[in-house]
Amino acid sequence: HIKSERKNYFPETLDENQWVDSIYNQMSFEEKVGQLFMVAAYSNKDSVHNNAIKRLIRDYKIGGVIFFQGGPRRQARLTNQYQSLAKVPLFVGIDAEWGMSMRLDSTFRYPFNMTLGAIKDLKLVEKVGVAMAKESKRMGVHFNFAPVLDINTNPKNPIIGFRSFGENKVSVAEHAIALMSGTQSQGIFATGKHFPGHGDTATDSHHTLPVVNASAEHIEKVELYPYKRMFDEGLVSVMVAHLNVPSLEPREGYPTSISQPVVTNLLKNEMGFEGLIFTDALNMKGASNFKKPGDIDLEAFMAGNDILLFAENVPLAVDKIRVAFQQGLVTENRLAESVKKILRYKFKAGLNRYEPVEEINLYNELNPKSNLSLQYELYENAVTVVKNEAVLPIRNLNQKIAYVKLGEDHNSSFVSTLKKYTDVTEVADVNADSLLVKLGNFETVIIGYHKSDKTWWKSYEFTETELQLIDKIAAQKKVILDCFTKPYTLSKIQNFDAIEGIIVSYQNAEIAQEVSAELIFGAIESKGKLSVSINDDYKVGHGLATDKLNRLGFSTPENMGMSSEKLNQIEKLANKAIDGKMAPGMQILVARKGKVIYQKSFGHQTYDGKI
Repeated sequence: HIKSERKNYFPETLDENQWVDSIYNQMSFEEKVGQLFMVAAYSNKDSVHNNAIKRLIRDYKIGGVIFFQGGPRRQARLTNQYQSLAKVPLFVGIDAEWGMSMRLDSTFRYPFNMTLGAIKDLKLVEKVGVAMAKESKRMGVHFNFAPVLDINTNPKNPIIGFRSFGENKVSVAEHAIALMSGTQSQGIFATGKHFPGHGDTATDSHHTLPVVNASAEHIEKVELYPYKRMFDEGLVSVMVAHLNVPSLEPREGYPTSISQPVVTNLLKNEMGFEGLIFTDALNMKGASNFKKPGDIDLEAFMAGNDILLFAENVPLAVDKIRVAFQQGLVTENRLAESVKKILRYKFKAGLNRYEPVEEINLYNELNPKSNLSLQYELYENAVTVVKNEAVLPIRNLNQKIAYVKLGEDHNSSFVSTLKKYTDVTEVADVNADSLLVKLGNFETVIIGYHKSDKTWWKSYEFTETELQLIDKIAAQKKVILDCFTKPYTLSKIQNFDAIEGIIVSYQNAEIAQEVSAELIFGAIESKGKLSVSINDDYKVGHGLATDKLNRLGFSTPENMGMSSEKLNQIEKLANKAIDGKMAPGMQILVARKGKVIYQKSFGHQTYDGKI
């Protein structure tokens, strides 16, 4: 690929060149080296932590911080404190793959990549990129370390899984390009990770060094495919993983993150990537088991990385780089290459005219109503019908329908939405045989499998007891099984033939539950396609269309061209009527274009105020 034909969201300007040169020429050796470090900062830690970061900014002139856990207001305050101490404004980064809520409380949680991977309409994925970028911008963050470009070809992958768009390289690339385009269109930098590809691993690089035994040809054809496409589309930065890939790095147990053959020869020279290169966090055991802090930083810089992420001992690392410089192992040219690149992107991020983060109205601006509207659209497009033997949508509302819950997480939105369409009875019993007796007169049984989104790294699989229960119910009844977790869950089911309807809703989010219930009753049609394979019969890309019946669904007023603010005034009027004894109470429903957008009850059924 000819580099000049690559898309460029942040073209070079004359002002940029002048600014970069003027800053660089005034820097001491220590200040230049300081730019290479991005250290971990937390807004939920004590003053000891806070003071340690301030000391690194003041004394070692570090180039940036990556924020982890905390809250938006606290992080904004720290960002302003840290920036006020920096001679050259700091880069601020955050891992916010599904929005700031991956790290911060009181922020919005977008769907995981595996859920987005089921959506065929890429414009919606681009909207997610735009929304997340606006969030970053509001928080004074310049880099969102996303999208994940790993192709999850190993269902047992303990650390990528949900974080991947799926197992098909073309689909992963296209979804990632959409997310990146949305992000970078707002002036926020996207970062492709984890180079050269963490999808086919069975261990977690936070704890050990995972091995990828694929040949160089396979990696070139599969793992690197999304990167090549993304580079052509203008991706700004890449994060290099801690992996042991013998076909790319012959030295035994040598992590890719500090490997010159991987970072310089492959990424920079062969693939022609000219953007910023980050190491993955250097405190992760995949790196820190191999070399001590200080040594690992020098090694990472020598390999060709620009920014050393989550450096654990900056003073020691600076000393090591200084000694290497004195010995001629690190040249002025090599230092200038990374430091000037960092300064260029600081200019592109607008840090040449830095402004503090405004703390007023932060919560409301991070949680606009449009987020909720987008969430409905996303799940309406993601929920996937895997199997349908004439049970979906449920047409006959006069039959007896039961709901059985599996999994340990909440299910109230699913059940309450199901009950809006017809009489659905919740049936439960710890004893399987007693449960089957209770299900005696029911014709159709909806089984909801609810696993927590909050613990995305924990097991999502059915227990043996749950599998047996599904088999027993399916042998006697018409069953619709709805899984609010990864599609892989279904691979454990032995007898698919006995189950009439199977739905994958991907996550147990409230809106996922609501939308899935609408689909069961035909208020919406199904549009999703599996982002990963379940088994040989139900492979990636599979997904059945179902009919939309003439039934009301649910959405936000904004999606239907109306305003939540306006509709909120109903409450005042309703209460005025009740206070003035015009009525003891009322239920008010507003629907437009087939969607209920407001539904509330006020007061009591009679004037004695009991019910």
